[in-house]
Amino acid sequence: MTHFEIAVVGAGMAGLTCAQQLHQAGYMVAVVEKSRGLGGRLATRRLEGTHADHGVCYLKPKDDRFKSLVNTLVDCAILQIWTDTIHELDMNGQIQEPRERSSRYASPMGFSAIGKFLATGLHLIQNQRVETIELIDQKWHLQFENNSAITADSVIVATPAPQALTILESISDLDFLQKLKSVQYSACIAAIALYPDEIHSLDWKAIVCPHDSDLGWIALDSSKQNSASQLVFVVQSNAAFADRHLDTTDLQPVGQHLLNKAAQFLPWLSTPQVLQVHRWRYAFPIQPLSEKYLTANTELPLICAGDWCGGDRVESAFLSGLATAEQMNSQLQQRPLNEEFWSATPCG
Repeated sequence: MTHFEIAVVGAGMAGLTCAQQLHQAGYMVAVVEKSRGLGGRLATRRLEGTHADHGVCYLKPKDDRFKSLVNTLVDCAILQIWTDTIHELDMNGQIQEPRERSSRYASPMGFSAIGKFLATGLHLIQNQRVETIELIDQKWHLQFENNSAITADSVIVATPAPQALTILESISDLDFLQKLKSVQYSACIAAIALYPDEIHSLDWKAIVCPHDSDLGWIALDSSKQNSASQLVFVVQSNAAFADRHLDTTDLQPVGQHLLNKAAQFLPWLSTPQVLQVHRWRYAFPIQPLSEKYLTANTELPLICAGDWCGGDRVESAFLSGLATAEQMNSQLQQRPLNEEFWSATPCG
């Protein structure tokens, strides 16, 4: 059974940020991810020779450290300014220009490129779902769904809180478990739609829909690309609509309904050439913790991190990852940490 100094469960922004910083400090780190992709909701769907971001819509950095990462990603041609204008659907169903403008960043190659950048040099174990984490014989045992396992001296769980709770049921720290239980999420359903490239005339790139009964977001996602070969739209639901359809077996009619609603602006949106639909069960934390991480009172170090720690967005996950790496390092050997580790990561 392979043993690591630190096992990180979850290859989203928090997990990869934390793992990369600890890796560069010299720790033997393994990152375990249940899916084949990296980045969590920094997700990109590849289809029909093009792609679309069906999770995170854009990045709008505020913290100086996150701005520094974004600047590095811009230098690496992974990010660029997408737009400074997000239109809004008002209560009367009319599209309005925003009162304030600010730069939003996107990736011409898709947001999953950020996950690949942050994973540079890491030991990745992908397509492996962790079923249980237990302390056995002075080691953390991480049991996988396929009956294989690894062991570690320390564990960081960087998944949505409900998923963390499922695999940490053996932990005896009741206060820790209660805090995990307190974190609630809203869901989201995303429709990804392709259209003929001869349709061009639009005077907006994205619309946020705070007052609509079903819609949350409409974006001409192909406008993020430098030379798009097809028109690609991403239409995301609001939380109320997603909750009503979260356990629907066939999501195609659900996605078609979202396109039909968006067709009030562009009638041809209801007739895509290709339609794919994705369900995000844990899209946005609605009751995040105030702390940047959650530490369990256990014999060996165990810390939880994620966008639900200290906020509810990608930047929150990034800051949680930084803080978790610092906390884990303080519990171990207190090695020097690179405060801006991303500056030492090659663009690849």
